[in-house]
Amino acid sequence: MVRQRPGTARGVVFLTLEDETGIANVVVWARTFERFRRAVIAARMLRVTGRLERQAGVAHVIAEQVEDISALLDRLLDRQDGD
Repeated sequence: MVRQRPGTARGVVFLTLEDETGIANVVVWARTFERFRRAVIAARMLRVTGRLERQAGVAHVIAEQVEDISALLDRLLDRQDGD
């Protein structure tokens, strides 16, 4: 996950997330960022819910909710250790 918060973006945060299906660009408006600040800053793994927009063949998710699901990574490690 890559987080960017350019000084010229007026508080907008841009995230680049990757999963098994590819890369997703996420736009987190300033108001949404304030609501989900902890998750955006600290999470190792995120679930983002929002509106999908496509422009010139590029998909962007406009975040409405951001959830820290990093605990799921720990569960995966626990399962691998139990093998």
